[in-house]
Amino acid sequence: MKKRLLMGVFCGLLVMGMPVNQTAQANRVGTCASQCGARPLQFTPGQYVRIEVINRTPRMLQLQKINVTNSIPIAPGKAIQFPQMQVTEPNASIIFWDETGRALKAVVSQPHGQVLRVELRPDWYPPGDRSIYIRDDGRVNVL
Repeated sequence: MKKRLLMGVFCGLLVMGMPVNQTAQANRVGTCASQCGARPLQFTPGQYVRIEVINRTPRMLQLQKINVTNSIPIAPGKAIQFPQMQVTEPNASIIFWDETGRALKAVVSQPHGQVLRVELRPDWYPPGDRSIYIRDDGRVNVL
């Protein structure tokens, strides 16, 4: 009898605690307006864009514009600018890597109307970012 009573009280407390837990979780999540962050970068399709890549790591990195260039080394603290290209250019993407295998974080910005700036920084959580892809509709994805 005591076992059943204790079991009933335990189950009742467990059930009563669930809505409180769910409400607290909903409050932590917030709304999209408060949690979404900055708008993703997007260029006008057909617009010419200059890509600028800056190495903010203490190591030598490698870059490659797919189907256009071979691997290009970029020293710490240095920047490379690629010639202007149309946003609708198929597979407009740049891959990058650290030869030591360390993870990288790509931070993209648009400092001027037709400039895409990519700052490569160290990242502590592998695998990190590996490429920048400019879609045909002008949106910029970090992959």
